[in-house]
Amino acid sequence: MTRKYSPVLVGLAAVALMFSVAACSSKEAEVITLRGANQFDKNHVFSRTLFKFEELVKEYYGKPVNFEFYLNSELGLEKEYFAYMSQGVSVDFAHVSPSHMSTFSKAAPLMDMPFLFRDLDHWNKVLSGDALKPITDDVEQKADVKLIGFSGGGTRNITASKRITTIAELEGLDIRVMGAPIQTRIFQAIHAAPTVIAYNEIYNAVQTGVIDAAENEATGIQQMKFYEVGPEISLTQHAITVRPLVFSGKTFRRLPEDLQAAILRAGREAGEFGRETEAREDHATLLQMEAEGKIRTHEFTERAALLRLAAPVKEAYANELGVREVLARIDAVK
Repeated sequence: MTRKYSPVLVGLAAVALMFSVAACSSKEAEVITLRGANQFDKNHVFSRTLFKFEELVKEYYGKPVNFEFYLNSELGLEKEYFAYMSQGVSVDFAHVSPSHMSTFSKAAPLMDMPFLFRDLDHWNKVLSGDALKPITDDVEQKADVKLIGFSGGGTRNITASKRITTIAELEGLDIRVMGAPIQTRIFQAIHAAPTVIAYNEIYNAVQTGVIDAAENEATGIQQMKFYEVGPEISLTQHAITVRPLVFSGKTFRRLPEDLQAAILRAGREAGEFGRETEAREDHATLLQMEAEGKIRTHEFTERAALLRLAAPVKEAYANELGVREVLARIDAVK
């Protein structure tokens, strides 16, 4: 039996089919893409932390979401990533050193200050709690960038051409420091003689006797082969790195609420992953170099004295930044 259909009904069915296809296409087109950037290759701990962030977001969101990664400085450097995120263009999330936030937030560089943390346990407790909340609020308000997690964990020590274990042996030590003025002030306070030298000139400067020492994390010592000219590692533990995982505020506000919640949860947990991983690998690298005979490590027997000498400089710097109460919150963490 042949069925006959009204031309009107056929037309309506065709229109309905068109709308159905269009709706499906529109739904597919609505899959959100988030863009992450990093200065390093895929094996670096920062990259692995971003990949962990992706994994956790997808798990907690439970809906399709795309991630694009731009590694090896493909989109520039951290300072540029932060500017992009503030503008809501090109980069949605990345790791950014606190010093690169200073253009927007005067308070942020406190997180880079030497002797801010008593030890690794204190550092981890501070980053796991809310002691830094006034800084994160300031960055979000002034830069429109959210600090959603805290990575880092490289412990910086002195690498020298001679053994240094006491304040007396540190006295007048010609040591290379980074360009931030607080670095010079802190090392002057602990009786060293700091000099600002470009990073790529450290090796030759120690080798030729221009300086006697530098300071760095284990990974930096290994990668730059500083152990060849400064094999004596003094365990001053004067800084433990903080590398916030940050997310563009403008991008965040455009996202569905359930994705926002997933991002905040994933950022916190990815930060924990990054801290545990970097701290563990940093220590392992130090042990590896010592086992290979490349370095000799020495306990700094008067580390408590270093903390006392640095304290007035830390307080003065916190006052300059307007974050004295934040320093007090950090010091209060037990």
